[in-house]
Amino acid sequence: MNVCVIGTGYVGLVTGTCLAETGNQVICVDIDKQKVENMKQGIVPIYEPQLDVFFERNLKQGRLHFTTDLAEGVQHADILFLALPTPPGEDGSADLSYVLGVARQLGPMLKSYKIIIDKSTVPVGTADLVRAEIQQHAKVEFDVVSNPEFLREGFAVEDFMKPDRIVIGTESPKAREILNDLYAPYVRQGNPIYFMDERSAEMTKYAANSFLATKISFMNEIARLCERVGANVDQVRLGIGSDERIGKRFLFPGLGYGGSCFPKDVQALVHTANQNEYDFKILQAVMEVNQSQKSFFVQKILHHFQGDLKGKKIALWGLAFKPDTDDIREAPALDVIEALNSAGAQIVAFDPEAMENVRQVLGDSIGFANSAYETLDDADALVIATEWGVFRNPNMDEIKTRMKTPLVFDGRNIFQPSKMKSLGFQYISIGR
Repeated sequence: MNVCVIGTGYVGLVTGTCLAETGNQVICVDIDKQKVENMKQGIVPIYEPQLDVFFERNLKQGRLHFTTDLAEGVQHADILFLALPTPPGEDGSADLSYVLGVARQLGPMLKSYKIIIDKSTVPVGTADLVRAEIQQHAKVEFDVVSNPEFLREGFAVEDFMKPDRIVIGTESPKAREILNDLYAPYVRQGNPIYFMDERSAEMTKYAANSFLATKISFMNEIARLCERVGANVDQVRLGIGSDERIGKRFLFPGLGYGGSCFPKDVQALVHTANQNEYDFKILQAVMEVNQSQKSFFVQKILHHFQGDLKGKKIALWGLAFKPDTDDIREAPALDVIEALNSAGAQIVAFDPEAMENVRQVLGDSIGFANSAYETLDDADALVIATEWGVFRNPNMDEIKTRMKTPLVFDGRNIFQPSKMKSLGFQYISIGR
């Protein structure tokens, strides 16, 4: 099939590349001229495992194309994916200006039947708004479909190629038949394609992310309570995670959730509730717990140093909001850095992929090291903010040798307290 993907962020680039992988002719549109030129030259603008392999293969074999010309993309394709930013506004609402702005341009460009798909995470009712914008100038038949993504950063290619489920919001038999064929190669093992109305599909995405965010905040509250009563959150997690009604995933306490999805999606669903005069108390609490969790962790550090961090060197491992990505949007590490900087600490950080992105935001307000070990030289403490795999089995003797004091504040609980104690470390984690 001929496909156009408008927007080449995480969702758009993964969508376009993976659709090309199953033989579709895909053209990706972006307004950033330099970015488009780089992609034409084979430069992948984001870090995502496996993406570079698929990208290079499909570019080389002529199935993946890039342009800044929206009209070219529309003319090429029968299916148009809108994978545009929907950043949160000050009131928590999703900013639809990019989505509706492109929809406004599409109307006069349509010369034959097209399916326009909202791939971005958008509030309930957006498909109706997109349809209305296009309808103002369109003179041909078209369908607007909601097809939310469920891609985990760090596993996005895997999630697209082997999805748990595909959700498609449309009441058009024609669009349903075409999209069923488009996605057939990805569900050969029997995973379901759920067809529903557009508004239910839009709500499904927000409900899913908000529920996962709720699980994270719930476990962070349990972890805090464990510390007060002398329980071990690791044991509690195992005990409840084995209940199939609860499940094992998203029960790891830490610094809270971040990234491009959970924070803005929870905010947007709360905003939708407020617009409809509904007080969504659970999600209000989820947001409050998530924000306070970072402060809770920083307070552990401040308490240890009796509130005085002036002149203290802090080694920081991890900057991305999660492992296997370079995404720092709403990354808890940034909140920790801000608090420690304000307290007078000198921070030297390392992250396998996200350092350049942080450098663009923070400049020289913190130091950056070439390796995890390099951060430790003469450090008063090590803070772990992201659970990258490379941090899980370090040379503990080298850590002790390099540090001024063998002191670790683990915001991701990647080490075992008993082992750290036996190795001579003072080890402070969460809920244990």
